[in-house]
Amino acid sequence: MKVFLGSDKAGLELKNVIKTYINKEINDLEVIDTTPEGAEDFVESSLAVTKSIKDNEGSTGILFDETGAGSFMAASKIKGIITAEISDEHSAKMTRDHNNASLITLGSGIVGDRLAKKITKTFLSAEYSGGRHQIRVDMLDAMC
Repeated sequence: MKVFLGSDKAGLELKNVIKTYINKEINDLEVIDTTPEGAEDFVESSLAVTKSIKDNEGSTGILFDETGAGSFMAASKIKGIITAEISDEHSAKMTRDHNNASLITLGSGIVGDRLAKKITKTFLSAEYSGGRHQIRVDMLDAMC
């Protein structure tokens, strides 16, 4: 599975921590950094990651900025992308399990390296349950 990462300048350091973590600790994933130097604006990094996810069926992504909120707002505007702003492990699991989120956003000023690693591992290892949740997923997609 491909995992696309992107950040603005404020999220660059945390993105690099997570990129290294995924490459060393989580197997069978291809990590692609869409903004190696960090975008000037979270809208740019959000567009780079969401386009990559849409172009690569079955892929996921993680966006990083200061709070996670800006990237969340930008990414949630893109049809076909279900995004969640995450700051805890349980939400990382449930947004994938129940909402089929393909993308999460993390705030570098909100979560530290250790928690970000736990969130990343939880999100990337969770699977969509489908079933009764598909109605909600379809409703979310129809909103864009």
